[in-house]
Amino acid sequence: MNPLRRYETIMEVLLAQKEVTVNELSERLQVTGKTIREDLAKLEEKGLLIRIHGGALLAQSDQLGILSAKEPNIKHADKKSEIASLALRYIQPRDIIALDGGSTTLEIARRLDNQALTVVTNDLYIISELVHKDEIRLVVPGGYRLRNMLAGPEAVDYVRGLNIQKSFISATGVHLQHGFTIYTNDLVEYKRALISSSATVYGVIDHFKFGQCALRTFASLSEVAMILTDSGLTEETAQQFRETGIQIETR
Repeated sequence: MNPLRRYETIMEVLLAQKEVTVNELSERLQVTGKTIREDLAKLEEKGLLIRIHGGALLAQSDQLGILSAKEPNIKHADKKSEIASLALRYIQPRDIIALDGGSTTLEIARRLDNQALTVVTNDLYIISELVHKDEIRLVVPGGYRLRNMLAGPEAVDYVRGLNIQKSFISATGVHLQHGFTIYTNDLVEYKRALISSSATVYGVIDHFKFGQCALRTFASLSEVAMILTDSGLTEETAQQFRETGIQIETR
């Protein structure tokens, strides 16, 4: 198994159970403990986990753009509310929008009025939130369940055939050189499909994700029209990103 695939498997295990031992990973991946410790060190450098004696803990699980299988993540709820309020300014009645999976896009869904609107989403929590708003036309791609998401080639192919006006995209991190990143490959093609099918793409990114870089890039900065973020972003950081040509909006 190549290193990238090992990293993805390690993150999958951590997301599912929050903590893992070196011995457990060594047995699962069929590599030495030394290799696992080296892998954990590299992932810790990226801020994705915290090494402890004999294993590792998941770091900042709310930044992964994927929610726990048990319940929605409510950390940084005030920041997510700020971003959701910004996003609503760009959503008009009768729009066709896509809400990528994540806790910030879930907050957008919660704040949507029950109005004539088409919403494309693969997030089961967002689906649950919107299913009772009967004026909203809910479009759910096919695919298999990956925690609280629907993923796979069926979902990708379906989204590629749509005409979406506005997509609201989440990420693990956004980086000046590496663009928009996520920790696992499972959702990269789905996110790519949303971007290619959308007239306008908005990144909905918490301030602490700026400067962060995960394993997989799914979009360059130039592919996103605007980043909506919270008031915690410093003006210095915002200016660095604006100089690349991307718009940044905060409250």
